[in-house]
Amino acid sequence: MKEYVIDAKDMDAKELNRAIKEQAPLYDKLIIENPESRHNICAGLSEDIDIQINGSAGYFVGTMVNGAKIHIDGNAGWFAGDNMTEGELIIEGTAGDGAGQGIYGGTVIVKGSTGSRTGEIMKGGTVIIGGNSGYMTGLLMMGGRLIILGDVTDDVGESIMRGTIYVLGDVKSLGKNAVMEKTTLKDQNELKEILTEYGFDLTDIEYANFKKIVNAL
Repeated sequence: MKEYVIDAKDMDAKELNRAIKEQAPLYDKLIIENPESRHNICAGLSEDIDIQINGSAGYFVGTMVNGAKIHIDGNAGWFAGDNMTEGELIIEGTAGDGAGQGIYGGTVIVKGSTGSRTGEIMKGGTVIIGGNSGYMTGLLMMGGRLIILGDVTDDVGESIMRGTIYVLGDVKSLGKNAVMEKTTLKDQNELKEILTEYGFDLTDIEYANFKKIVNAL
């Protein structure tokens, strides 16, 4: 595997993204050192490449990505993975509001907790949150699958149209148009398949305890 290291210490956000797009066609993997929570890292990247970010990222990391696999060993700011069409974004820490906003495909994984409006207006793909998620999780959701292993606060699934929200922890309240159902054995098997793939270790009882939130109509 051909790797290239980009040291972002003395770069601003534009210089860093320019370097990423210049090197991405030439290598299999890019390693970004000293990201220092810069915004828009990997914005619009369309190369099928692995990106390792050693540190934390700011707002809109992985926005509009089509094919790249991005792994962040720190935290991320607001709107991580925004409008991704294909690819993978794994965040080992926490993320701010709007993680997975508007994604069409691909997978966004936050191992820790997220802020409000996780999975807002997502149209497809999968978003997995290993911790808790805040206000209006799944707001205006149009498709895809949103999986929360922790608790969620008020108005989960507010104005949801399509798609499915799964919650293992407590649900404080449901939003307009949202109803809660029991999961089927098929749902549980699908959850086990994808969560095991990404290193989440749950018991069969926990899979049976997932709650399923969908459109009421």
